[in-house]
Amino acid sequence: MKTTTVLAVLLLAASPALAQSVGEKSGVNSVLGVTPSTEDFVLQAAQSDMFEIQSSKLASTQSDKVKDFAQQMVEAHSKTTSELKSAVGSKMTLPTDVSSSQKSMLDDLKTRKGDDLADQYIDDQVSAHKDAVSLFQRYADGGDSPELKAWAAKTLPDLQHHLEMAQALDK
Repeated sequence: MKTTTVLAVLLLAASPALAQSVGEKSGVNSVLGVTPSTEDFVLQAAQSDMFEIQSSKLASTQSDKVKDFAQQMVEAHSKTTSELKSAVGSKMTLPTDVSSSQKSMLDDLKTRKGDDLADQYIDDQVSAHKDAVSLFQRYADGGDSPELKAWAAKTLPDLQHHLEMAQALDK
């Protein structure tokens, strides 16, 4: 019983170090419209950009069908990564890798070629941009960092446009 109690206390103490709340990680907060914490917002925004850049670089070299869109995504998300770094400054450390689910999506894309790759890339872009729009909308509406809240609101129309572009490719 002591061991269980000690493990529970250690897990609770370590939870801030896990970097992302269970609600954000599981998607429950998105479904319920709960505002992400600043830490969750920064983590997910940075990982979203990394996923967009990495998947788009791969797609742009492997498929003419999505090449132009993919190149636009690399440029746009490189810009938002730079803006996010400036906004958080030295107050927070940005993650250095995508989430495990994004890594799985990237690994899957690497196994595909031609139209199969393009079709999966488009599906991934629609999904990723829906998630990003939700994240940015929720933070813009209720975030606790005025600077990040303003940046989320300013960036949101671009993300919505990216989602529309990805959905148009999906037809």
